[in-house]
Amino acid sequence: MTWLWRICFSGGLALPAMAATLTGSVVLVQADEKSSRKARDHSGVVVWLEPKDPEMTRPAAGPRRAVMEQRNKTFLPHVLAVEVGTTVDFPNFDPIFHNAFSNYDGQVFDVHLYAPNTTKKVLFRRPGMVRVFCNIHSTMSAVIAVLPTPYYAVTGADGAFEINAPPGAYRFQLWHERSQAEALSRLERAIALPTSGLVMPQMRLPEQAFLAVPHKNKYGRDYPPQRDDHVYYPGVRR
Repeated sequence: MTWLWRICFSGGLALPAMAATLTGSVVLVQADEKSSRKARDHSGVVVWLEPKDPEMTRPAAGPRRAVMEQRNKTFLPHVLAVEVGTTVDFPNFDPIFHNAFSNYDGQVFDVHLYAPNTTKKVLFRRPGMVRVFCNIHSTMSAVIAVLPTPYYAVTGADGAFEINAPPGAYRFQLWHERSQAEALSRLERAIALPTSGLVMPQMRLPEQAFLAVPHKNKYGRDYPPQRDDHVYYPGVRR
């Protein structure tokens, strides 16, 4: 069923010609859908619009870049959304070596070992949810959502999102790393985005309890026991 709630926006910054704004929010709830994470973090939900008309006017083509930092043995941001054809830079701001890689789901890549204060990059050529890990530090993980559309957003801590897109017919979709496919598909729908903009009703997305499931390194083997990076990289200082 197509959602046709239409609300005229007043005030604020003027949007470019032929642009409309879709806003809404996603509340992450426990799997039983009864208890929400009140006053907690609802970030990391990827939402996007796929045009029903493939010939719909799109932003001007050109190089697209995004950044996923490595800092304090953490990938930042934890969830990054990009359009197909985007190059993602992986700068290493830690005083130790890193090795970002992905060996399943989405695009497989391996940037190999690289030093502090250097960077590597990867061009993402096809859509998919790319799980990113470090071959040295087993606790490091992230997700790059590579999307077949330029109209997307990632929810903030309050669960809110905003997407600017030309008026038209779209398929609204979303994804979260701890939500099952059935729960996600129930919230997908066709929408008609008018020039006046559209506010979607708040959505409740069930999530599974977080479990740190051990993963293999890029060779498909278990990670060695936790070690002191300085033993392996002499001369590197924190």
